Amino acid sequence: MDERSTLTRRSFLGIAGALPFAWAAGRAFPALAAVRIPVALQLYSVRDDCKANFDAALEQVAGMGFEGVEFAGYYGYTSNAAGLAAKLKALNLKAAGTHVRMDALRGDALKSTIDFHQAIGCRFLVVPGDGAFTDPEKSKALADEMNAVAATLKPLGMATGYHNHVDEFKKDGDKTFWDLFAERTTNDVILQQDCGWTMAAGLDPAAYIRKYPGRTRTTHFKPTVREGDTGKKAIFGQDSVDWKSVYEACASVGGTEWIVLEQEEYPDGKSPMDCTRESFAGMKALLK
Repeated sequence: MDERSTLTRRSFLGIAGALPFAWAAGRAFPALAAVRIPVALQLYSVRDDCKANFDAALEQVAGMGFEGVEFAGYYGYTSNAAGLAAKLKALNLKAAGTHVRMDALRGDALKSTIDFHQAIGCRFLVVPGDGAFTDPEKSKALADEMNAVAATLKPLGMATGYHNHVDEFKKDGDKTFWDLFAERTTNDVILQQDCGWTMAAGLDPAAYIRKYPGRTRTTHFKPTVREGDTGKKAIFGQDSVDWKSVYEACASVGGTEWIVLEQEEYPDGKSPMDCTRESFAGMKALLK
């Protein structure tokens, strides 16, 4: 997610897809040969298409071969969970997750949030940004709050978590806010890495998956070009991220249940749908 768009996406309320991944790293980790992590699309990738005609956008996404979607808004279905569930079923798409504001997880709003997402079969309620996360005076309280929400959701087979950008890796004292959050929250709170942003912060996303085993239950694979890398573009397999090492970490220790492809840049003047299609093809080729 583009940091400039954080406030917009916080106001939205998704994931899709599965691929039979069994790539060569399985030789080093034999158990990986049988690992199959489904791949979803974060619908923010094609937000203009969603705004223009949400049903048609979902149909195009399903036609690409994604098995599910991670939501970043519900457009005409905000008050029609039954209708959205029926649409997903008709397209053979799963609700792999969603991005929600913290406000949707507080007080009386939490019950409505739970009810809506249970109705569409969505288990993962991830917060894509909150100012308290990087506020030294408020960060612990936010972690405590997410622990409480996670405890409420767990008996329902649901979970909550947080999605990083770059600022989450700034330091409070000698530790990053991301590490402090991980230490202050239980293992039931998802650490949804946006691996592209982690790399952009100068860190190794695979190392962060390994640092917190079992907590990367859902993760964003966003093609990203590191500053200074020439000849690269933000298309999966043509960008700067070492995706095989990231996938290996997800498959071996991350506890990853969904990979979420997010396309946030659109090289060569191509449309968001075309770039998404190209990145999905690149993902399948690189990780097959």
